[in-house]
Amino acid sequence: MGRYIIRRALQMIPVLFLVSLVVFFIVRIKGDPVLMLVPDWYTEDQIAEVRQAYGFDQPIYIQYIQFASKALQGDFGRSFRNRQPAWDMVMHALPRTAQLAFVALFFGLVISLPLGILSAIKRNSPLDLVVTSLSIGGRALPSFWLGIMLILLFSVTLKWLPVSGTGAVRGESDLKYIILPAFALSAGLITTMTRLIRSSMLEVMQQEYVTTARAKGLRERTVLIRHVLRNALIPVVTVLGLNIAWLLGGAVIIEQVFAWPGMGRLMIQAIYARDNSVVQAGLVVSAVIIMIANLSVDIVYSYLDPRIRYS
Repeated sequence: MGRYIIRRALQMIPVLFLVSLVVFFIVRIKGDPVLMLVPDWYTEDQIAEVRQAYGFDQPIYIQYIQFASKALQGDFGRSFRNRQPAWDMVMHALPRTAQLAFVALFFGLVISLPLGILSAIKRNSPLDLVVTSLSIGGRALPSFWLGIMLILLFSVTLKWLPVSGTGAVRGESDLKYIILPAFALSAGLITTMTRLIRSSMLEVMQQEYVTTARAKGLRERTVLIRHVLRNALIPVVTVLGLNIAWLLGGAVIIEQVFAWPGMGRLMIQAIYARDNSVVQAGLVVSAVIIMIANLSVDIVYSYLDPRIRYS
Protein backbone atom coordinates (compact mmCIF):
# COMPACT_ATOMS: atom_id res chain seq x y z
CA MET A 1 0.00 0.00 0.00
CA GLY A 2 2.83 2.41 0.85
CA ARG A 3 4.46 1.95 -2.56
CA TYR A 4 1.10 2.42 -4.25
CA ILE A 5 0.51 5.72 -2.44
CA ILE A 6 3.99 6.94 -3.39
CA ARG A 7 3.42 5.97 -7.02
CA ARG A 8 0.06 7.73 -7.10
CA ALA A 9 1.62 10.82 -5.52
CA LEU A 10 4.28 10.86 -8.23
CA GLN A 11 1.56 10.55 -10.88
CA MET A 12 0.03 13.76 -9.56
CA ILE A 13 3.06 15.73 -10.72
CA PRO A 14 2.41 15.52 -14.50
CA VAL A 15 -1.31 16.02 -13.88
CA LEU A 16 -0.60 19.21 -11.92
CA PHE A 17 1.72 20.33 -14.71
CA LEU A 18 -1.06 19.90 -17.28
CA VAL A 19 -3.57 21.63 -15.01
CA SER A 20 -1.27 24.60 -14.47
CA LEU A 21 -0.58 24.79 -18.21
CA VAL A 22 -4.26 24.76 -19.14
CA VAL A 23 -5.19 27.23 -16.40
CA PHE A 24 -2.37 29.59 -17.35
CA PHE A 25 -3.48 29.83 -20.98
CA ILE A 26 -7.24 29.83 -20.36
CA VAL A 27 -7.15 32.87 -18.07
CA ARG A 28 -5.36 34.79 -20.84
CA ILE A 29 -7.87 34.01 -23.57
CA LYS A 30 -9.99 37.08 -22.78
CA GLY A 31 -7.17 39.47 -23.64
CA ASP A 32 -4.63 41.71 -22.01
CA PRO A 33 -5.15 41.80 -18.21
CA VAL A 34 -3.13 45.00 -17.98
CA LEU A 35 -6.07 46.93 -19.43
CA MET A 36 -8.03 45.97 -16.31
CA LEU A 37 -5.35 47.42 -14.05
CA VAL A 38 -4.89 50.86 -15.52
CA PRO A 39 -7.38 53.74 -15.73
CA ASP A 40 -8.73 54.88 -19.09
CA TRP A 41 -6.60 58.01 -19.17
CA TYR A 42 -3.26 56.14 -19.13
CA THR A 43 -1.08 56.70 -22.18
CA GLU A 44 0.47 53.91 -24.23
CA ASP A 45 3.84 54.54 -22.58
CA GLN A 46 2.32 54.25 -19.11
CA ILE A 47 0.49 51.04 -20.08
CA ALA A 48 3.76 49.64 -21.41
CA GLU A 49 5.46 50.42 -18.08
CA VAL A 50 2.75 48.57 -16.15
CA ARG A 51 2.98 45.62 -18.57
CA GLN A 52 6.73 45.49 -18.04
CA ALA A 53 6.36 45.73 -14.25
CA TYR A 54 4.10 42.64 -14.20
CA GLY A 55 6.17 40.76 -16.77
CA PHE A 56 3.45 40.73 -19.43
CA ASP A 57 5.86 42.08 -22.02
CA GLN A 58 7.69 38.73 -22.07
CA PRO A 59 6.84 35.93 -24.56
CA ILE A 60 4.00 33.72 -23.34
CA TYR A 61 6.22 30.69 -22.74
CA ILE A 62 8.61 32.79 -20.64
CA GLN A 63 5.64 34.00 -18.62
CA TYR A 64 4.58 30.40 -18.00
CA ILE A 65 8.06 29.33 -16.90
CA GLN A 66 8.19 32.23 -14.46
CA PHE A 67 4.69 31.42 -13.22
CA ALA A 68 5.46 27.69 -12.75
CA SER A 69 8.76 28.30 -10.96
CA LYS A 70 7.15 30.69 -8.51
CA ALA A 71 4.07 28.47 -8.07
CA LEU A 72 6.32 25.61 -6.92
CA GLN A 73 7.33 27.90 -4.06
CA GLY A 74 3.72 28.79 -3.26
CA ASP A 75 3.93 32.16 -4.97
CA PHE A 76 1.09 32.71 -7.45
CA GLY A 77 1.63 36.45 -7.63
CA ARG A 78 -0.36 39.27 -6.11
CA SER A 79 -4.01 40.04 -6.60
CA PHE A 80 -4.55 42.86 -9.06
CA ARG A 81 -7.63 43.98 -7.17
CA ASN A 82 -6.65 43.66 -3.48
CA ARG A 83 -2.86 43.90 -3.82
CA GLN A 84 -2.50 40.84 -1.58
CA PRO A 85 -0.70 37.54 -2.29
CA ALA A 86 -3.11 35.35 -4.28
CA TRP A 87 -2.07 32.22 -2.38
CA ASP A 88 -2.87 33.83 0.97
CA MET A 89 -6.30 34.91 -0.26
CA VAL A 90 -7.15 31.40 -1.46
CA MET A 91 -5.86 29.79 1.74
CA HIS A 92 -7.92 32.24 3.78
CA ALA A 93 -11.11 31.35 1.88
CA LEU A 94 -10.45 27.60 1.60
CA PRO A 95 -11.42 26.69 5.21
CA ARG A 96 -14.86 28.23 4.65
CA THR A 97 -15.40 26.15 1.51
CA ALA A 98 -14.10 23.04 3.28
CA GLN A 99 -16.46 23.72 6.18
CA LEU A 100 -19.41 24.05 3.81
CA ALA A 101 -18.44 20.93 1.82
CA PHE A 102 -17.95 18.76 4.93
CA VAL A 103 -21.30 19.76 6.42
CA ALA A 104 -22.96 19.12 3.04
CA LEU A 105 -21.22 15.74 2.90
CA PHE A 106 -22.44 14.99 6.42
CA PHE A 107 -26.01 15.85 5.45
CA GLY A 108 -25.68 13.74 2.32
CA LEU A 109 -24.52 10.63 4.18
CA VAL A 110 -26.81 10.97 7.20
CA ILE A 111 -29.91 11.38 5.02
CA SER A 112 -29.14 9.16 2.01
CA LEU A 113 -27.74 6.15 3.88
CA PRO A 114 -30.85 5.28 5.93
CA LEU A 115 -33.19 6.22 3.08
CA GLY A 116 -31.31 4.01 0.62
CA ILE A 117 -31.16 1.07 3.04
CA LEU A 118 -34.84 1.30 4.00
CA SER A 119 -35.85 1.67 0.36
CA ALA A 120 -33.93 -1.50 -0.54
CA ILE A 121 -35.28 -3.50 2.41
CA LYS A 122 -38.86 -2.34 1.75
CA ARG A 123 -38.64 -2.81 -2.01
CA ASN A 124 -41.83 -1.95 -3.95
CA SER A 125 -43.48 -0.68 -0.78
CA PRO A 126 -45.10 2.79 -0.48
CA LEU A 127 -41.94 3.96 1.32
CA ASP A 128 -39.79 2.78 -1.57
CA LEU A 129 -42.06 4.54 -4.05
CA VAL A 130 -41.91 7.82 -2.13
CA VAL A 131 -38.12 7.69 -1.67
CA THR A 132 -37.51 6.83 -5.33
CA SER A 133 -39.87 9.56 -6.54
CA LEU A 134 -38.24 12.17 -4.31
CA SER A 135 -34.78 11.07 -5.45
CA ILE A 136 -35.67 11.43 -9.12
CA GLY A 137 -37.51 14.70 -8.66
CA GLY A 138 -34.92 16.17 -6.31
CA ARG A 139 -32.13 15.55 -8.79
CA ALA A 140 -33.86 17.84 -11.27
CA LEU A 141 -33.87 20.82 -8.87
CA PRO A 142 -31.12 23.38 -9.60
CA SER A 143 -29.12 24.11 -6.48
CA PHE A 144 -29.41 27.90 -6.83
CA TRP A 145 -33.22 27.66 -7.12
CA LEU A 146 -33.40 25.38 -4.10
CA GLY A 147 -31.20 27.78 -2.16
CA ILE A 148 -33.48 30.71 -2.96
CA MET A 149 -36.58 28.69 -1.98
CA LEU A 150 -34.94 27.72 1.32
CA ILE A 151 -34.19 31.37 2.03
CA LEU A 152 -37.78 32.38 1.26
CA LEU A 153 -39.20 29.65 3.49
CA PHE A 154 -36.88 29.44 6.49
CA SER A 155 -35.40 32.95 6.55
CA VAL A 156 -38.00 35.33 5.13
CA THR A 157 -41.27 33.57 6.04
CA LEU A 158 -40.50 31.54 9.16
CA LYS A 159 -37.49 33.62 10.28
CA TRP A 160 -35.84 30.55 11.76
CA LEU A 161 -32.45 30.89 10.08
CA PRO A 162 -30.36 33.83 8.80
CA VAL A 163 -30.52 34.77 5.14
CA SER A 164 -26.81 34.79 4.32
CA GLY A 165 -23.29 35.39 5.52
CA THR A 166 -21.56 33.86 8.53
CA GLY A 167 -21.62 34.38 12.25
CA ALA A 168 -18.09 35.81 12.31
CA VAL A 169 -19.27 39.38 11.69
CA ARG A 170 -21.73 39.28 14.59
CA GLY A 171 -19.56 37.17 16.86
CA GLU A 172 -22.02 34.25 16.65
CA SER A 173 -21.60 30.56 15.88
CA ASP A 174 -21.58 29.54 12.22
CA LEU A 175 -23.93 26.63 12.92
CA LYS A 176 -27.23 28.31 12.11
CA TYR A 177 -25.67 30.18 9.18
CA ILE A 178 -24.35 27.06 7.48
CA ILE A 179 -27.47 24.88 7.66
CA LEU A 180 -29.27 26.31 4.61
CA PRO A 181 -26.28 26.56 2.23
CA ALA A 182 -25.01 23.12 3.26
CA PHE A 183 -28.41 21.50 2.74
CA ALA A 184 -28.85 23.21 -0.64
CA LEU A 185 -25.39 21.99 -1.66
CA SER A 186 -26.08 18.46 -0.43
CA ALA A 187 -29.46 18.06 -2.16
CA GLY A 188 -28.02 16.68 -5.38
CA LEU A 189 -25.69 14.41 -3.44
CA ILE A 190 -28.58 13.08 -1.33
CA THR A 191 -30.67 12.14 -4.36
CA THR A 192 -27.76 10.48 -6.17
CA MET A 193 -26.51 8.55 -3.15
CA THR A 194 -29.98 7.39 -2.12
CA ARG A 195 -30.67 5.80 -5.50
CA LEU A 196 -27.18 4.32 -5.69
CA ILE A 197 -27.34 2.80 -2.18
CA ARG A 198 -30.74 1.31 -2.97
CA SER A 199 -29.66 -0.27 -6.26
CA SER A 200 -26.34 -1.47 -4.83
CA MET A 201 -28.07 -3.03 -1.81
CA LEU A 202 -30.59 -4.83 -4.02
CA GLU A 203 -27.82 -6.21 -6.20
CA VAL A 204 -25.75 -7.49 -3.27
CA MET A 205 -28.81 -9.03 -1.59
CA GLN A 206 -29.13 -11.38 -4.57
CA GLN A 207 -25.62 -12.78 -4.18
CA GLU A 208 -25.05 -16.37 -3.07
CA TYR A 209 -22.92 -15.49 -0.05
CA VAL A 210 -25.85 -13.52 1.37
CA THR A 211 -28.13 -16.52 0.92
CA THR A 212 -25.49 -18.70 2.58
CA ALA A 213 -25.22 -16.32 5.53
CA ARG A 214 -28.97 -16.46 6.04
CA ALA A 215 -28.93 -20.27 5.72
CA LYS A 216 -26.38 -20.43 8.55
CA GLY A 217 -28.94 -18.83 10.84
CA LEU A 218 -27.36 -15.38 11.16
CA ARG A 219 -29.67 -12.63 12.27
CA GLU A 220 -31.03 -10.45 9.48
CA ARG A 221 -29.43 -7.37 11.03
CA THR A 222 -26.02 -9.06 11.01
CA VAL A 223 -26.46 -10.16 7.40
CA LEU A 224 -27.44 -6.66 6.30
CA ILE A 225 -24.58 -4.90 8.10
CA ARG A 226 -21.69 -7.36 7.66
CA HIS A 227 -22.43 -8.88 4.29
CA VAL A 228 -24.81 -6.63 2.37
CA LEU A 229 -24.02 -3.06 3.41
CA ARG A 230 -20.24 -3.43 3.50
CA ASN A 231 -20.11 -4.77 -0.07
CA ALA A 232 -22.77 -2.38 -1.28
CA LEU A 233 -20.71 0.61 -0.15
CA ILE A 234 -17.88 -0.04 -2.63
CA PRO A 235 -19.59 1.63 -5.64
CA VAL A 236 -20.99 4.23 -3.26
CA VAL A 237 -17.48 5.25 -2.18
CA THR A 238 -16.50 5.56 -5.85
CA VAL A 239 -19.34 7.96 -6.60
CA LEU A 240 -18.70 9.80 -3.34
CA GLY A 241 -15.11 10.46 -4.37
CA LEU A 242 -16.23 11.73 -7.76
CA ASN A 243 -18.76 14.00 -6.06
CA ILE A 244 -15.99 15.87 -4.24
CA ALA A 245 -15.42 17.72 -7.51
CA TRP A 246 -19.17 18.25 -7.82
CA LEU A 247 -19.30 19.70 -4.29
CA LEU A 248 -16.52 22.14 -5.09
CA GLY A 249 -18.26 23.18 -8.30
CA GLY A 250 -21.64 23.47 -6.60
CA ALA A 251 -20.12 25.50 -3.79
CA VAL A 252 -19.35 28.26 -6.30
CA ILE A 253 -23.07 28.82 -6.91
CA ILE A 254 -24.22 28.23 -3.34
CA GLU A 255 -21.61 30.60 -1.92
CA GLN A 256 -22.88 33.30 -4.25
CA VAL A 257 -26.53 32.73 -3.30
CA PHE A 258 -25.84 32.74 0.45
CA ALA A 259 -22.93 35.23 0.38
CA TRP A 260 -20.73 32.57 1.99
CA PRO A 261 -17.12 33.86 2.00
CA GLY A 262 -15.49 30.74 0.59
CA MET A 263 -13.15 29.94 -2.26
CA GLY A 264 -15.98 29.63 -4.80
CA ARG A 265 -17.21 33.16 -4.17
CA LEU A 266 -13.65 34.42 -4.25
CA MET A 267 -13.13 32.73 -7.63
CA ILE A 268 -16.28 34.28 -9.10
CA GLN A 269 -15.19 37.76 -7.97
CA ALA A 270 -11.69 37.15 -9.36
CA ILE A 271 -13.07 36.01 -12.73
CA TYR A 272 -15.26 39.08 -13.04
CA ALA A 273 -12.30 41.31 -12.18
CA ARG A 274 -9.96 39.24 -14.40
CA ASP A 275 -7.73 38.78 -11.37
CA ASN A 276 -5.61 36.07 -13.01
CA SER A 277 -3.36 35.33 -10.04
CA VAL A 278 -6.28 34.46 -7.77
CA VAL A 279 -8.00 32.38 -10.46
CA GLN A 280 -4.84 30.38 -11.13
CA ALA A 281 -4.18 29.74 -7.44
CA GLY A 282 -7.78 28.69 -6.82
CA LEU A 283 -7.95 26.27 -9.75
CA VAL A 284 -4.64 24.61 -8.87
CA VAL A 285 -5.73 24.16 -5.25
CA SER A 286 -9.04 22.66 -6.45
CA ALA A 287 -7.17 20.20 -8.67
CA VAL A 288 -4.98 19.09 -5.74
CA ILE A 289 -8.05 18.56 -3.54
CA ILE A 290 -9.75 16.42 -6.20
CA MET A 291 -6.64 14.27 -6.72
CA ILE A 292 -6.25 13.72 -2.97
CA ALA A 293 -9.94 12.76 -2.77
CA ASN A 294 -9.51 10.19 -5.53
CA LEU A 295 -6.47 8.70 -3.79
CA SER A 296 -8.41 8.51 -0.53
CA VAL A 297 -11.19 6.59 -2.30
CA ASP A 298 -8.69 3.96 -3.49
CA ILE A 299 -7.36 3.57 0.05
CA VAL A 300 -10.86 3.14 1.49
CA TYR A 301 -11.49 0.37 -1.06
CA SER A 302 -8.94 -1.90 0.59
CA TYR A 303 -10.68 -1.57 3.96
CA LEU A 304 -14.16 -2.23 2.59
CA ASP A 305 -13.07 -5.21 0.52
CA PRO A 306 -9.97 -7.15 1.74
CA ARG A 307 -9.73 -8.82 -1.68
CA ILE A 308 -8.64 -5.53 -3.20
CA ARG A 309 -4.87 -5.16 -3.07
CA TYR A 310 -2.65 -2.50 -4.61
CA SER A 311 0.86 -3.30 -5.73
